[in-house]
Amino acid sequence: MRRLPLIRLLLALLCAAAPAKAQQNGFDLAGPELKLRVTRGETTLPIGAVPSLQPGDKVTAEAALPPDQSAHYLLVVAFLRGATNPPPKDWFFVAETWRKKKNRLELTVPQGAEQAVLLLAPDTGGGFDAVRDAVRGRPGVFVRVAQDLFQASLDRARLDAFVAAIARIGDTAPDRLATAAPVLANALRIKLNADCLARPRGLQAACLTQNRDSLVLQTQRGTTLAETLTGTPADLAYSIAATPQAGGGYYSSYIGLARDVAKLFGAFRSPQYQYLPALALGRGDTLKLLLNAAPSFQSPRSVLAAPLPPIGPATPPIWQAGGPTPICLAQPRLTLPLEDAPLLYATDFGRSLSVRVTSNEGKTRDFPVVPDVEKGGIRLEGTVPADLGTVSNAVLQGRWGFDGFTGPRLPVQLDAMGAWRAVPDSAVVVGRDHPLVLRGGAAFCVSQIALGDPAGTRTPVSFKVTGQDELTMTLPLKDAKPGALTLNVARFGTAPPDTIPLVARLEASRLDRFVVHEGDREGVLEGARLDQVTGLEWRGLHFTAGALSRGAEGDRLAMAVESAVPAGDGEAVVRLRDGRTAKLAARASAPRPVATLLSRAAAGKSASNGLPIALPDGVLRADAGIDFSFRITRGTLGDGGSVEVAGADGPSARLSFRDGALQRVGQDVVVAHFAPRALLGAGVAGPLRFRLVQNGTPGDWQPLATLARLPKLDRLSCPADDAACTLTGDDLFVLAAIGDKADLAGATMVPLGFVGSSITVPRPAGKMLYLRLHDAPDSVAAVTLPG
Repeated sequence: MRRLPLIRLLLALLCAAAPAKAQQNGFDLAGPELKLRVTRGETTLPIGAVPSLQPGDKVTAEAALPPDQSAHYLLVVAFLRGATNPPPKDWFFVAETWRKKKNRLELTVPQGAEQAVLLLAPDTGGGFDAVRDAVRGRPGVFVRVAQDLFQASLDRARLDAFVAAIARIGDTAPDRLATAAPVLANALRIKLNADCLARPRGLQAACLTQNRDSLVLQTQRGTTLAETLTGTPADLAYSIAATPQAGGGYYSSYIGLARDVAKLFGAFRSPQYQYLPALALGRGDTLKLLLNAAPSFQSPRSVLAAPLPPIGPATPPIWQAGGPTPICLAQPRLTLPLEDAPLLYATDFGRSLSVRVTSNEGKTRDFPVVPDVEKGGIRLEGTVPADLGTVSNAVLQGRWGFDGFTGPRLPVQLDAMGAWRAVPDSAVVVGRDHPLVLRGGAAFCVSQIALGDPAGTRTPVSFKVTGQDELTMTLPLKDAKPGALTLNVARFGTAPPDTIPLVARLEASRLDRFVVHEGDREGVLEGARLDQVTGLEWRGLHFTAGALSRGAEGDRLAMAVESAVPAGDGEAVVRLRDGRTAKLAARASAPRPVATLLSRAAAGKSASNGLPIALPDGVLRADAGIDFSFRITRGTLGDGGSVEVAGADGPSARLSFRDGALQRVGQDVVVAHFAPRALLGAGVAGPLRFRLVQNGTPGDWQPLATLARLPKLDRLSCPADDAACTLTGDDLFVLAAIGDKADLAGATMVPLGFVGSSITVPRPAGKMLYLRLHDAPDSVAAVTLPG
């Protein structure tokens, strides 16, 4: 981690003009403006849209000085190739800004260049040679200055975007500051003083933007807004994805304080020139310079040093969707939230942005989007047509500077007409509030539900989203009459509502059976109109009514008891809400089989010639077979019994003694073997569970293991002079995070849906890498690096 903040390095260059303690920390003095454009191939972009340069790029530059400019400036562009390798003399280009025919630079980025710095030097005769000799004499200083000034310029761009947004909202709608300020701070990684939001509205904007030098955070990815609000230390490293220096871990110039390090660079002073750092903020083709000290036009005169974008491949933006909850594409004024995207809002690097939507039928549509910092995401331009069909996949795409990018995948929803159906059927019971479940459509696209009766009366119905394609509600049928009813499910957008016919009927109270097993603490009462049941007494045990659900043959009411159910039979007394009681014969069935997991292991692991990945206990490869053993602790598992295995939400399958998947070891220990992908499908991954089944009676589900798809990691390449490394391999999309610490502090986040074969990560401090897998988000895998 680099420990010297930018200000410590740059203030040394000012030592000749004033003592270090007199320097300003903030870059608040407006300097000159320049006009720059960059051409790569047939594409020309303004400097504000260029995150990095490439060898061979054509650059045009000129100073935009006022007509009455009296001081003559030399505009110098210098290319650098390393801290210990002085650049050749022909890597320096100069324009005389006061001469009409010589005030413009047209140059090509040379092969081998790694950094570029722009200097404005007062003309004193021989000034160009003096500046060139100074840079070639101490190239390492200017390499560091170029890197840190560019990073600080990005930090300042985020700060300016925050201040401008707060001022705009404070002037036009101050009542919105309390809700908008936290979103702005999170989107731009700015430290938010929550106390400001408790002040009178007229004072909030000024409070939020005071002490600007301490507002810019370099927080880790994953740091929550709540932590920021409650005082998370502001010196945590924040990786800016658009720069080759991402993940360096150094302090922001807006956090570190100026320190007296003039002695480190005192030799840099000359009778002719001193050097002043300048931030470079690009908007459009204008590069605006900001200074932190007033320049001198007396000897030694001030040379302004500002960065150009770094030279090399631009790292594509590493953004994440704002959360796993899907968003309906038909919502009005739709904004899709993004995380870790501060430069999208603070710079012009992102352009031609669109969301590619793919329907389940394979149709694709591209919808333009624009960044919206006040909502912390990208705003859809226009509306999504109702004929797009069912959609569950959307990907952000566009250009980052000159380069195209794809990702991240955005969780969205859209459905077609007729998607919703009542579960288990459309029969409802009047005389009580009736629970109902709808499945099949896009749950987050439902705007309202209404119940209609034959007389035309429409009654709004409250509902809850209990799954991406599931809605749960309670129909107000206490005073309804039997007959035909309709449920109207309205969607966002222009799509017409679904109309679901319901059949309402009277149903008398009925007690069919009480199902309970020896050793359990819960039974199930089956019948009709069980919403009237409050409790049940049986053999001295008091059962209380729990959740009511609708089964294929009527109501099912869960009945809980505090102690384990003993063996035997007897008469149960059912208590109703109106004080009446009813009797029902009941018998405790044989104990449901219960097992304790003893051991588990992957069998026949797939061979891999890449870097070895060690999985924690309980996480197994998805492409391997599984051996596990268990002890039967209650009930029995006869030769006709089986073990049911299932994923978290997927299909289940059974293992039996007859097919050889189960084998006994002693009286009560069983060993099982199966191949998850062959048994449950090729896409099985994530938590796996099992339960015993004897004579058709299943035991409780128990966790078995977590199946994880693994990448093939080929190598980690770390250039000698670079703070970043490149990890290459296949199937990197299964990774969620990569870091060099077991707790994944400061880890590099892998975008959801990432399809590349390499990713940039910080240089590891030791010989280990740690991985978080999408299939096992609560566990950490380890990779031992060679050498």
